Amino acid sequence: MQEVKTENNPGWVKLKLPKQDFQKVERSKKPKWIRVKLPIGKKYLKLRSTVEKHQLHTICVSGNCPNMGECWSEGTATFMILGNICTRSCGFCSVQTGRPLQADESEPYKVAKSINIMGVKHAVITSVDRDDLKDGGSVIWAKTVNAIREINPKTTLETLIPDFQGDKESINRIINVSPEVVSHNLETVRRLTREVRIQAKYDRSLEVLDYLKNNGVNRTKSGIMLGLGETKNEIIETLTDLRNVNVDIVTLGQYLQPTKNHLEVKEFISPEQFKEYEIIGKNLGFRHVESGPLVRSSYKAHKHIA
Repeated sequence: MQEVKTENNPGWVKLKLPKQDFQKVERSKKPKWIRVKLPIGKKYLKLRSTVEKHQLHTICVSGNCPNMGECWSEGTATFMILGNICTRSCGFCSVQTGRPLQADESEPYKVAKSINIMGVKHAVITSVDRDDLKDGGSVIWAKTVNAIREINPKTTLETLIPDFQGDKESINRIINVSPEVVSHNLETVRRLTREVRIQAKYDRSLEVLDYLKNNGVNRTKSGIMLGLGETKNEIIETLTDLRNVNVDIVTLGQYLQPTKNHLEVKEFISPEQFKEYEIIGKNLGFRHVESGPLVRSSYKAHKHIA
């Protein structure tokens, strides 16, 4: 017996509903290869202490990245700009959706200073989607790269950009500040794009990557998540599509459901399957292929500038 309100009766009424409607469905148990050891090491502990002391914001910490210890030990960290509220509502992402706050004009300096304090050798910069801004946030993007260059001249950069709704003027602002790597994630296969990336378009993302490559970007990069219900043939098709627009670097990792309100994991891909996709990717001609259950967009990012 369950108490509910009905449209015609605002008071509580008792209705007899099927028992199974209220049974919790147990989430799929994660396989052993998804388990992560806690990060350790003097360099990691020193960096963690620095981040906490200066209240620095990194995606590594806020996103609880499984590779945080490894990346930090190698001098790599990821920073998110343009706030923490996104104008899009992708089915895989736990970032808050809504009306973002006004862009912080001092943010480029703050990020550059954080990188300096942490002693980061290779920084990955990403952002929420800012479809509310005419420039898509690209002006802040360019200012951030320039500020990092000024304060940290030896730090190399990867910019993991949104699609800017395909706006060429916004994309040109990224091209003009010349990051070592420009990345834009396809996230999933064509068939699942509407479900996984609700406001994004598969072909528009390919067009962005193609435009970057054809307008002076030396290294372009993209990433996809596996385990959302895609088939092997669809994965190969997606990798082929990325190579057809001359993407140099690709990452493949396991999708993990952040909350019960997000898309469910349809399948846990084995390390052996990831290895097979790595070989396929290399045979297709990618310069770098990072493929594994715990691989994320910025995994081993410092090696992608070589």
